[in-house]
Amino acid sequence: MATGRTGQRNVSRDRGRVAGQQGYEIGYFARKHGISRQQAQELISRVGNNREKLNAAAAKLRGRQQG
Repeated sequence: MATGRTGQRNVSRDRGRVAGQQGYEIGYFARKHGISRQQAQELISRVGNNREKLNAAAAKLRGRQQG
């Protein structure tokens, strides 16, 4: 099994994204931020799959729910 630098770079880029079509990713993201799966899916649809942007949007949503 050969692993080149290109493969390693792709892995790190993928960690910055949320796979919105994968149920386990949506569930993990929802649990992590204390939001529903539906809210998580809506955020992914609206914001895209960039993990940093999604984390910020989820924190903002969570703040609105609590306050």
